[in-house]
Amino acid sequence: MKINGKMATPIEEKVDQNLKIRTGMVNVSDGKCKPEPLRLNLTMELLTLQRLEIVTPTNPQNGPPSESKERMVQITRQKQGGLGLSIKGGAEHKLPILISRIYKDQAADITGQLFVGDAIIKVNGEYITACPHDDAVNILRNAGDIVVLTVKHYRAATPFLQKQLAKDTPDSDNDTTCAELKADEGYKSSVNNGGGGTISRSCSRPMSICSEPEKRWMDVVAVPLMMAYVTRYIYGTDKLRPNAFEVRGINGTSTGIIHCDDLAILSQWLKLINDNVVGLTHLQMKLYNRNFAVGERIEYMGWVNEGVINNNISWQSYKPRFLLLKGTEVMLFETPPVSKI
Repeated sequence: MKINGKMATPIEEKVDQNLKIRTGMVNVSDGKCKPEPLRLNLTMELLTLQRLEIVTPTNPQNGPPSESKERMVQITRQKQGGLGLSIKGGAEHKLPILISRIYKDQAADITGQLFVGDAIIKVNGEYITACPHDDAVNILRNAGDIVVLTVKHYRAATPFLQKQLAKDTPDSDNDTTCAELKADEGYKSSVNNGGGGTISRSCSRPMSICSEPEKRWMDVVAVPLMMAYVTRYIYGTDKLRPNAFEVRGINGTSTGIIHCDDLAILSQWLKLINDNVVGLTHLQMKLYNRNFAVGERIEYMGWVNEGVINNNISWQSYKPRFLLLKGTEVMLFETPPVSKI
């Protein structure tokens, strides 16, 4: 399906695993260099910019990715089975939160992007690296129906965790597993030195049968849309960018300056992105309000612009602020209050 198909760079819409995805070509710059053509990929939770690259598959088993790179993976929680994964580790053991089990045909497995040995760094943009095991479990349970995990793979931990699966170690036996995992020197050297370790041969992912160079859309940046800031404003001025905008994520990521061919395409992208941001923010507001009495509930939260007083300039400039109306209080934040309100 194409929206406004007469335009040079139409926005295409498709449905994949019940998720609506919109894509279209844009030009992206850092505000200084010449814009680069990239593909904008928009889901309900995530805005991703992708570059078309020629790659040669090197891993015939399509196993876990390089441990040097953080990845963002979106999971849709199932009514039965939840996220479909188990975790071990935690701050009390001086270990990261590690995915220790992925249940076949459940939510995590369906993504095809999560692996035993992945360390969960963030949940919906919130760091959990300093969390005890039980706190991490609660954060994952209460993260909503669509969850964005930021993960990083530790190869040397993978064989050990898969060995625990072979023993059918109970998921509740976290202390025993962590004690044994900390004693494993291969894992320790991997975490400290970034070593490779050995990848277990048992892998549930399908084998790749393509060894010839091929073109693929590779992610350049992924920005979570939960409480994201969407703006056309040129900071320090009283001007808006013509046919261009920027999206900043709650985790500090930015799309850079996204340039559109014309005002019509710009308006479409802004509406689609803002609709998703507002929907996610409203959902998060409902989750917050579960903990508040009727008179203390949040009635509104979202981004506004606050005027900056500067006698040295003749124009009015602005800075972004996150506005929250809670009960009888009006609150302004420099960044959205993720953990505490």
